[in-house]
Amino acid sequence: MHRAADGGLARIRVPGGVLTAVQLRVLGAAARDLGDGALELTSRGNLQLRGLPPGAERELGGRLAAAGLLPSETHERVRNVLASVLSGRTGGLLDVRPWVSDFDARLCADPELAELPGRYLAAFDDGRGDVAGLGADVGLLGLDDSTVALLLAGVDSGVRTTPDGAVGLALAATRAFHRERAVQGATAWRLVELAEGPVRVAATLGDSTSARVAVAPAPPTGPAGAVPQDDGRTALVAVVPLGRLTAHQAELLADTAVTELQVTPWRSVVVPDLTGAAAAASLSAAGLVLDPASPWLAVTACAGRPGCAKSLADVRGDAARAVATGTLPLRDVRQHWSGCERRCGRPQRDVVDVVATGDGYRIAAT
Repeated sequence: MHRAADGGLARIRVPGGVLTAVQLRVLGAAARDLGDGALELTSRGNLQLRGLPPGAERELGGRLAAAGLLPSETHERVRNVLASVLSGRTGGLLDVRPWVSDFDARLCADPELAELPGRYLAAFDDGRGDVAGLGADVGLLGLDDSTVALLLAGVDSGVRTTPDGAVGLALAATRAFHRERAVQGATAWRLVELAEGPVRVAATLGDSTSARVAVAPAPPTGPAGAVPQDDGRTALVAVVPLGRLTAHQAELLADTAVTELQVTPWRSVVVPDLTGAAAAASLSAAGLVLDPASPWLAVTACAGRPGCAKSLADVRGDAARAVATGTLPLRDVRQHWSGCERRCGRPQRDVVDVVATGDGYRIAAT
């Protein structure tokens, strides 16, 4: 647990963003009973609880372990895995869901990999191109139904494998990153920070002579609203304003789910396998966003006051009021609201910065 201005902060890794309805209920109850009443969704598809009092880590850890959310205390901080949204249900060339569970289990079973840096990130893209461009240290990208490309630091390495060999290759690349990091002083957080890191890692993995494919930047937003699945059922994608999911909203999503949900890097929650979109009305009434044209899809923010002592403003509150009153400083433009010049939580993609100054905000394009 980390300390913040508003109390303890606990990060909960959710590989591939996949949660069961029971697990989401447990998390919502933990936010209500132990934290500030909400779950924070992160750009890595993980979750955070804020406002935890001293000593809450024991109670929280027990709840997480009982729900299957803490399979390895030694590896917890490195279980950062993104996966294509709705993979195996609609779109894409391959179903990456089995990769996520297999990779996570094998990662946790390898004592060496517990020493990875906490910012390590893997991303498994089924070919649709939604998470491949997020700059993961180790990535898998489906090229067709029998070929998978290995990405290193978000760039095609030229190494290829089959779907059956994909997880083994990703683990081998992860080990090679860890070992190269040790050779270079063990201070780098990410593969891209190592001198010739991707090249050195690829050289340990065999043939890397395949023609490289360009990896497109990740889309600025994910899907929202009702999405038809290939099997005739419906997925509802609910965007969570500023990534702050209240305990009530979490309970409602869990009640709506058939069996599981998926948290996305775009701070939304997918409720798949529904027989229709009737639940959209109740989710919207609870403050979740299912309109793809909503301005909420273009607004992000740092924690701000009171969560961050460095912040000069309650940026989340100010951003929410601007959306509600139609007074955003820029319309139809992606914008990130920050409480100081550090601009924490800023998306990788192009955005306009709205930065607190102490007596208002200034607009900055960079």
